[in-house]
This record gives sequence, structure tokens and C-alpha cells, in this order.
Amino acid sequence: MINKPTSDLHRYQIKLEGRLDHCWAEWFENLTMTTHLQNGEITTLTGPVADQAALRGLLNQIWDFNLAIIAVTRLD
Repeated sequence: MINKPTSDLHRYQIKLEGRLDHCWAEWFENLTMTTHLQNGEITTLTGPVADQAALRGLLNQIWDFNLAIIAVTRLD
């Protein structure tokens, strides 16, 4: 999914409602997945995304899995 040099990538943080089991990690291979409590359980995906098209594809994948997105933040 990522073919650009690391310096050209933007890092994103995507917060999802609920706890995702670590078996989901293979679907989000380039992202770090953590879960914490914040008014309920929140799963956070953090990592590099190649470009806007890749971000859109990632968000579409999350939508297709029927996961609730709380926030998307560009960390750069």
C-alpha cells in the first residue's frame, strides 16, 4: 500500500468506537492498533498513509466493516 519514501508520508490517527481484537491488525497492516478507555473503549489506529487516495481507501474499508469512526487526525 505504501510505495512513497517515508519522508513523503503523512501520519494519521483514526479513533474507532469499541475494542477491536488483535486479529484485526492484519487488515490494518501498516498501522499501530491500541485500545484504551475514554468514555467507553476506543481503538486507535496510528501510522503512515501514502496519500489522500490511500486514506480514502482505508476509511472505506473501515466503513465496509461497519466500524464507527470517532475522529481522523493528521499528525504532521
